[in-house]
Amino acid sequence: MIALGCAGAEAKPARTPLDAAEARAEQTVAQMTQEEKIQLLHGTMAVFIPSAKRAPGMPVGAGVIAGIERLGIPPQYATDASLGVSNIMDMRKGDVATALPSGLSLAATWNPALLREGGRMIGSEAVAKGFNVMLAGGVNLVRDPRAGRNFEYLGEDPLLGGVLVGAQIEGVQSNGIIATIKHFALNNQEIGRSSASVEMDEAAMRESDLLAFQIGIERGKPGSVMCSYNKVGGTYACENRFLLTDVLRRDWGFKGYVMSDWGAVHSTEALLAGLDQQSGEMIDRKRWFSTELKPKLADGSIPLSAVDTAAKRILWAIYANGLDRTAITPKPIDYAANGEVALQAAREGTVLLRNEGNLLPLSGSVRSIVLIGGKADLGVLSGGGSSQVVPVGGFRAVEKLESGPAAVFARRAWGGTPPLDALRSTFGNAQITFVDGSDAQAAAEAAKGADVAIVFATKFATEAEDQRDLSLDGQQDALIDAVAGANPRTVVVLETGNAVAMPWLDKVPAVLAAWYPGQRGGDAIAQIIAGTTNPSGRLPVTFPASVRQLPNPVLPGSDLPPPSKEDKITYGVNTNSPPFTITYPEGSDAGYRWFDRKAEKPLFAFGHGLSYTSFRYSALKAKGGRTVSASFTVTNTGTREGADVPQVYVTLPGKARRLIGWDKPVLKPGESRTVTIEADPRLLASFDAALGRWVVKPGKVKIEVARSASDPVLTGQVQLAAQTIRP
Repeated sequence: MIALGCAGAEAKPARTPLDAAEARAEQTVAQMTQEEKIQLLHGTMAVFIPSAKRAPGMPVGAGVIAGIERLGIPPQYATDASLGVSNIMDMRKGDVATALPSGLSLAATWNPALLREGGRMIGSEAVAKGFNVMLAGGVNLVRDPRAGRNFEYLGEDPLLGGVLVGAQIEGVQSNGIIATIKHFALNNQEIGRSSASVEMDEAAMRESDLLAFQIGIERGKPGSVMCSYNKVGGTYACENRFLLTDVLRRDWGFKGYVMSDWGAVHSTEALLAGLDQQSGEMIDRKRWFSTELKPKLADGSIPLSAVDTAAKRILWAIYANGLDRTAITPKPIDYAANGEVALQAAREGTVLLRNEGNLLPLSGSVRSIVLIGGKADLGVLSGGGSSQVVPVGGFRAVEKLESGPAAVFARRAWGGTPPLDALRSTFGNAQITFVDGSDAQAAAEAAKGADVAIVFATKFATEAEDQRDLSLDGQQDALIDAVAGANPRTVVVLETGNAVAMPWLDKVPAVLAAWYPGQRGGDAIAQIIAGTTNPSGRLPVTFPASVRQLPNPVLPGSDLPPPSKEDKITYGVNTNSPPFTITYPEGSDAGYRWFDRKAEKPLFAFGHGLSYTSFRYSALKAKGGRTVSASFTVTNTGTREGADVPQVYVTLPGKARRLIGWDKPVLKPGESRTVTIEADPRLLASFDAALGRWVVKPGKVKIEVARSASDPVLTGQVQLAAQTIRP
């Protein structure tokens, strides 16, 4: 494995101590005119600014907030997103960037150090391209495998997602720029994202989605939080006082600023509820934080103190993160070195789901391999929308979306290293051919004569749209069935943004979940198939056996009429979408917790993943009290070096099991290591909304060391002490 340090990295501006940043922000606000303060509160996209009026060096990206030169306040130039420096619809003609694997792939690494390094890498490219605000990272929990933006996010568990997003944000901001944790909150699907109201009780929110954000903010200390499109409890998230003031500021002590998602502002009064910046005013119905704000300041219906507060929060984030000292002039990028980071992320994020008969890794003596489908001759698939990165080398295939809300700004695209080239380089003595898979019978005939058949199966996901079901795109399920019927040595490589159904699973001995594997995805896939990399990915989401197992078998809003020709769709938002309500029967028990609560057996469990070696767990020692700690020994009992991901779960009386920690030791054959996990006490508690506190009840709880959420190996019991914890 490569080292994940920053040796040789360019020195970055030191962060200003937080108290000093606050004092400096107050001093600066005292020197500002009303017009200058308002200037910090709203922005547009550079593409909407005539080129003749753009400031020198202004990059074309997601957003622009003008600076104030006389006070040394830098402009804020924002770029999407969590997977690299995005270039939506080729706004910067021909510009490319290092594409990290998708969020679910990053989450499947279970490796905070790698997320931190990936964040550092993409943040460094943002600075080199002239940006100082990066719209990263996304930590909305995966509640339904059909949701379109699942591929951007970090799984279904609040601890896993929160720890990983915190590490990613820390890495991005190490470059002296601002990262934006998003989308706050409960933006768990795309259908009706601007008109749906999520109804969930406070305790359930606090124990799930909000906890992921809380952990991420505590660990990563982002300068900004981006509020979401949807309503929560009937109030838009970007003017929701409970979320933005009560939870974020009062309870969590967040000192940075809240920016809106693009097109998510609906009133000037959002300023009073806790929104500080209207980020994309050209998409909103009105310029709420400039044109509409000024007369309300004049008549006193909105106090100037609200503008002062918002400006101070923005300046705090600028000073705390050193934006005023970060040079954002364009500079060369070492794409080769950054590609190595993307490669390691793809290696660790690939999950070996099935390996009957130890078909993988393939022997070096294999003589003929046929690759089928997935445009494996051209590259790997990426997700669509604001997080899509044009990889170094550009896209090799692009397909426009013909209809739907995403069609205005999203596209199917393939790039990065082609698996065909990577496998030919890896298996130099084998005859490797490619069949496009458009004809299942022809593919089966080609597979019949090969030593091994590898089917690359895809399912495209994009921002602004959810999916109808769990099937692979087109007729690929039938294709796999035909190929596996012709060749019992068939490997399926899944390039998907979410969990999928596998009606052909019993016929296929080996399955790899490669997700959208990014810049060096083809190389990573080839290395795992060849065994030069031992797979260590573990699922960050549950793969259900069918939609019937889901809390909402019918996706909320999926019965709404499609957009009409008269509907205005901007940036994937249908502003005329009819209102409807989303409820989540699982409450805080998202993902594997729901399956545990209902005693349902998934297709593949959260935390599942295989290796080319084997591991033994032993000598569990568990302690209770005000928290739970567990120590145990992990031993590599196989013949290869490999990384394992032992997971620790607790089960409280009457509750579903909860992940409380994990580790990722890398062990040589025969090597042992002691792993110690200590729980965040909030994971041992229930949230009492009436008290406004986390409450840990005294009593015995079960503790398990497991290979996945459904595969415990060691079990113990500890006694908890009663306590309450501030939110």
